[in-house]
Amino acid sequence: MSDDRQSPFRDAHSDRDQAEHVPDTPQSRAPAYRLAFADNDFLCRDELRPVRLQLELLKPELLLDEQGIESTIVLFGGARIPDPEHKEKARTKTLADLSQYYTEAREFARLMTLKSMTTGNRENVIVTGGGPGVMEAGNRGAMDAGGKSIGLSIVLPHEQAPNEYVTPDLSFNFHYFAIRKMHFLMRARAICIFPGGFGTMDELFETLTLIQTGRMQRVPFLLFGRAFWEKVINWEALADAGTISDEDLDLFRFVDTGAEAMDLIENWESAPPRDKMPGR
Repeated sequence: MSDDRQSPFRDAHSDRDQAEHVPDTPQSRAPAYRLAFADNDFLCRDELRPVRLQLELLKPELLLDEQGIESTIVLFGGARIPDPEHKEKARTKTLADLSQYYTEAREFARLMTLKSMTTGNRENVIVTGGGPGVMEAGNRGAMDAGGKSIGLSIVLPHEQAPNEYVTPDLSFNFHYFAIRKMHFLMRARAICIFPGGFGTMDELFETLTLIQTGRMQRVPFLLFGRAFWEKVINWEALADAGTISDEDLDLFRFVDTGAEAMDLIENWESAPPRDKMPGR
């Protein structure tokens, strides 16, 4: 990040660099002597959690602003769904069959990125969780179109590096799930949910709850794969039980192809945000 503002004060970079080259003495080696903002051990203290939360919110926000990103199209979906070229390695036949949604995610992201590129990659930029599976397909589709895409990774014991298709300058890493989810939704123009597991379910239901309760404006909310979603979630049973309202079933639509999703997004009739909580 660059800052062209002029200040009469010595800048932090200079002091940090100079502090690394002071004479080696017992005093200069002591943790207390380290500059607070350059002291990783200090920043990781429990008492500094509010500061870390703020930094994790602020850093991607500043960089996305500097890149001119104004709106995004969110892709949520399973990390285990394979590229069809490698579906024979899938752990189950169902996962192998779900590889079709890798293809659809890739094609949808390609089509949306072509549209995004007409705005200079400022609007409708694809954003994924930066990992494998559906996330990889989304970033890959954006690269197929020759455009940019965002990856919001998170540190997990079993995760490796971000997938190779994320635009490097738009590849972020998070410690806090909550802040990461905020960044997914802060610029969202549409939410696309592909088949997935616990993480995808978490993202699906938290976003639906925000819309249902009026904490987030209504945007196109598309569930890819009607057969999958109607099998794993009994939506009608929730409405019949009264734990959600019948009108809550109108908050989302089912789609099966990238082209169908593009058509729905382009012709979506916006509705006002909810001003009350119907039922949960």
